[in-house]
Amino acid sequence: MPLTQLAPSPAYICPHDRACTYLGQAALALDMDPNILRILEQPRKVVTVSIPVLLDNGEVQVLAGHRVQHCDVLGPYKGGTRYHPAVTLQELSALAMLMTWKCALVGIPYGGAKGGIAIDPRLYSVRELERITRRYTSELIKDIGPAIDIPAPDIGTSSQEMAWMMDTYSMNVGHAVPGVVTGKPISIGGSKGRAMATGRGVMITVREALAERGQTLSQTRIAIQGFGKVGAAAAALLHEAGAKIIAVSDVSGAFFAENGLDIPALEGYARENKGSLAGFPDAELITNGELLALPCDVLIPAALEDQITEENADQVQAQIVAEAANAPVTLMGDRLLEARGVTVLPDILANAGGVVVSYLEWVQGQSYVFWDEERVNREMEGLMVQAYQRVSELAQNRQIPLRQAAYMLGVGRVAEALGDRGLYP
Repeated sequence: MPLTQLAPSPAYICPHDRACTYLGQAALALDMDPNILRILEQPRKVVTVSIPVLLDNGEVQVLAGHRVQHCDVLGPYKGGTRYHPAVTLQELSALAMLMTWKCALVGIPYGGAKGGIAIDPRLYSVRELERITRRYTSELIKDIGPAIDIPAPDIGTSSQEMAWMMDTYSMNVGHAVPGVVTGKPISIGGSKGRAMATGRGVMITVREALAERGQTLSQTRIAIQGFGKVGAAAAALLHEAGAKIIAVSDVSGAFFAENGLDIPALEGYARENKGSLAGFPDAELITNGELLALPCDVLIPAALEDQITEENADQVQAQIVAEAANAPVTLMGDRLLEARGVTVLPDILANAGGVVVSYLEWVQGQSYVFWDEERVNREMEGLMVQAYQRVSELAQNRQIPLRQAAYMLGVGRVAEALGDRGLYP
């Protein structure tokens, strides 16, 4: 999107255009060379592959798999692999761009990528998912690798899919390559601390934001939208740190307790019910909209995109919104929250803990030297705290929102590297 097209956005804007809007705002603030902006607006490579898969009933289904590689000026591409019915190239392009800024912001040598297949994994057997994943990996074999592009889990995928991807890649090259993916099982080179990493990063950024206000987690009431990998981890760590988690939600609804939920009991209930909170007895069932509007200190949207919009931003009562999900606040929602004085901890900062520990896993896999969990958490916390402090300092010095400061730092680092490297040929 050219710099001249940064007029107020309509009610809905497609994910890639929204990402370009934030990029354009950062470019204006940085007085960026328009030629560099034109390069950064577009992904460097988009790969779409055909995935014929033999189903358990003997039929062959042909799926489309995608991988979007945005920018590798700082290092190999890095990003999740998503299995979800709503996967589109527009969404993947936006998420790949966000990953570029996220990696640059926290100071790790990666560029951004994102991959996915538009399926509902719940509709496939384990054997079918394995065949889909292995064929997808085989089709991308020339486009991924520990020095090229390193996939990771995302919505609808887990350490199991990463194990299949790692094994498929390794069988094709003839030797074990633990660095080709991250988020894999510890038995084949995964990192301790990875499962809780994104949630831990959310906890750290919330803690740092509260500390600037003279508050501690033990004084804080928190509502969390989403109780998946990120939301559940954030809830557990925040609860452990003394925060009162008054509400959480999943696809079955939202669960509220004025005096705080018993998070260990919630985790146990979810484990016994195949990941679902449906029917949890020790809480009041409320709607997702009611959760977002609860009076609380911190609201953590940890589900999908576009949850806080111009339709409901005025109902948010939290003073801090921490974006544990990618892009849970729309452009107009963000502007309305800012106008009301709500502090938004942007996704490229708040949920960066996952990619930080993915980087640490990749380092361990490349060196074949593996660390204990204490060291992993310590290294991650150091990088997250430093990133938060840089963002906060710039925001205060320039009197700008944290999101703009985060984008200026992330985009600025990539633009500087691109300028130093030059344009080939």
